[in-house]
Amino acid sequence: MVEHDFRYTLFNPQHTLIECRALVPGRYQVTGNGGSIKKDDVLLVSLKGSKGLSMRLTVQTVRHLINPQGQWVATATGPAFKELEILTWQVKCDRCETQVDLEFAVDASLGNKARQPAATARLRELGWINEGERHVCPRCQANPS
Repeated sequence: MVEHDFRYTLFNPQHTLIECRALVPGRYQVTGNGGSIKKDDVLLVSLKGSKGLSMRLTVQTVRHLINPQGQWVATATGPAFKELEILTWQVKCDRCETQVDLEFAVDASLGNKARQPAATARLRELGWINEGERHVCPRCQANPS
């Protein structure tokens, strides 16, 4: 298994993601150019409408095309969103007042009740912790007062 980074960047135009579309929740068709994609490889792809979020897809099948050279089409599995929604919330550290614009993905079909757990999970990914209803940034965790 190899991990391939197809997140949006202008630094590597010969290694690009052309299209990623959901076939059904959790199953995707991905078209790309470059890389040596094989079954069971992991693709990191940017989420449409997001500034910095990505998702990990595991390749199930891949077909390398003759023309155009280097292009391939794969089916992959990943997060099962029925209706993807990208949200941005502002979160402030309750110790030092540092503020972060938290961008996170949530399945909109689950309603408002899914937003808080998705935001909390994304905060944890960024190194923040919750102390009850309080938020603590990574810097304050390293320097407890």
